[in-house]
Amino acid sequence: MKESASEWAEEALRLQNDIARFLGMDAGNLVFEFSEEADRTQLHLFTINSKHQQRFLFHSSVGYTKMEALVDMLQYVKEFRNTENSYTIQWSLKGDNSLHTSYFRAKDIFQALEKFSFGRDRNTMVVFSITLNPLS
Repeated sequence: MKESASEWAEEALRLQNDIARFLGMDAGNLVFEFSEEADRTQLHLFTINSKHQQRFLFHSSVGYTKMEALVDMLQYVKEFRNTENSYTIQWSLKGDNSLHTSYFRAKDIFQALEKFSFGRDRNTMVVFSITLNPLS
């Protein structure tokens, strides 16, 4: 039996709220972007920093359906603190004297930089430092 559109929407909202809860973030500071690629659905989850209003890629997941991509994202969110390193990036926008600090979880420094720069013109930002944070 197929789910109705409203049942699907309710389940998707529940999963999105679960993801926000596991991250300890307000759902309003998360952006879920879906795209179709061949026979798969890709989900990019972005976080929005409430101080400087910049959005950064948190993680990407893939599934055959949007629901599968959401479930995969929830699974990642439940485990990422145990499987990925923590990085601090200090940066500013070109032409702006404000120094910002953002935190990323990634398998390595290159992936942290990819998450930082995903979907933006790299010429608009200046990175001052990237630090691998100590294990806690």
